Amino acid sequence: MSSLFANTPLWAALIATVAAQILKVALVALTERRWAFERLLDTGGMPSSHSATVTALVTYLGITYGWNSPYFAVAAVFGSIVIYDATGIRRAAGLHAEMINDLVKELAHLLDAGFQPQALKTLLGHTYPQVLVGMLIGATSGILISLRGG
Repeated sequence: MSSLFANTPLWAALIATVAAQILKVALVALTERRWAFERLLDTGGMPSSHSATVTALVTYLGITYGWNSPYFAVAAVFGSIVIYDATGIRRAAGLHAEMINDLVKELAHLLDAGFQPQALKTLLGHTYPQVLVGMLIGATSGILISLRGG
């Protein structure tokens, strides 16, 4: 168990995730003047915690083991898949959910009385700026943890 707590690449990724999720709450507080603690566990939005997480891991492994190491290569490949998914497939799913929610509202008069469909979650994926900010958070975390001597 102590080796798990000494796993610095994991800590770099976890710290980046937590930082990105806390920043989501802070941004809502600044822009909407309300506390949205539910954003701590939400997907989607600014910044991308998915991008922060994988970028922290990739950065830490690249600095620590070398940019030509198999550790970096594996993390970079899987990290790029995660980021591609966040901006592509999950983003498209969120846009589809928005459209379906709008259609349900428009066609509500055709639904059976008493039937109340639950709105689909629309904040699923990320825009490119959200991913970029997440990557900056992740790179910062990876660099700082590697400099710490992990």
